[in-house]
Amino acid sequence: MWRCDLPPLHRYPSVDELASRAAALVADRPRDARLRRAGVSRAGTPMWLLSIGHGARHVLVVAGPHANEPVGGATVLRLADRVLADPRLTEDADVTWNLLLCLDPDGARRNEGWLAGPYTLGHYFRNFFRPGFLEQPEWLPDGADAAALPETRALLDLQDELRPFLQCSLHGVDVGGGFVELTRDLPGLDRRLAHTATRLGIPRELGAYDTLYWPTLGPAVYRVPPPRRGDLAAALTEAAVESTWFHPYRHGTVTAIVEAPMWGVAAVQDGSPPADRDAVLRAVSRTLRRDTDLLDGVLARVRT
Repeated sequence: MWRCDLPPLHRYPSVDELASRAAALVADRPRDARLRRAGVSRAGTPMWLLSIGHGARHVLVVAGPHANEPVGGATVLRLADRVLADPRLTEDADVTWNLLLCLDPDGARRNEGWLAGPYTLGHYFRNFFRPGFLEQPEWLPDGADAAALPETRALLDLQDELRPFLQCSLHGVDVGGGFVELTRDLPGLDRRLAHTATRLGIPRELGAYDTLYWPTLGPAVYRVPPPRRGDLAAALTEAAVESTWFHPYRHGTVTAIVEAPMWGVAAVQDGSPPADRDAVLRAVSRTLRRDTDLLDGVLARVRT
């Protein structure tokens, strides 16, 4: 039985730590695990792919698609340990697990001021970085052929090379609950998600704003609409912008976008109607006006 000799993580790993821990796994299990450079970021940072197993069927797991969401990096390290420990997940299933350690390493480096903690909202937001929409590697606003970011091109090349039957994109939510978005239905996933969330004490997001107007496949599980060109502002509501989530769809790939919260809020899994809807709307309206005034003041100070 495989046992990892690396110390457990008690914090989010940095970009360099992800690479070093993956290299250590490969050094311990060279016949079962391989590490190769899948691409290079805009700043010249290597993008590492950790592959485990030798099966004909491929899974592609993408960590760090957004710069401020490091939960995926910690997850792929745990996943690597689990896959190495259980041959049913590789040999018996004829599967190779391909773990992209970080899709946006340059952006992730700009968040390293908070990765080691303390994990408070204040410390997080004072050291927070997230690039603009067009600099986020998963999106294809002008289609795959016109993708300009080297990180995007590296991911597209992996998708076309591996033709995975499953792609998992590991995201994070600042405050709220967990949920999953799918490009194809996976019957029973909602029950598995409920079991895992209950076991780990993670609330499920029953009304995620990312999925407004999207079909619901079960509590906290949503179907991503097929992409269509249009207003980017509507990308996460009425329309789904073209993305690397759907690019491997033609290969028969199911993409699962997994969202995990950093700070869980139990109220997001309460789907019961409010006793006084008008009062709730008035309270939300007051909060929105107050926060707008606060942001106006911050913006005025920044401009001066």
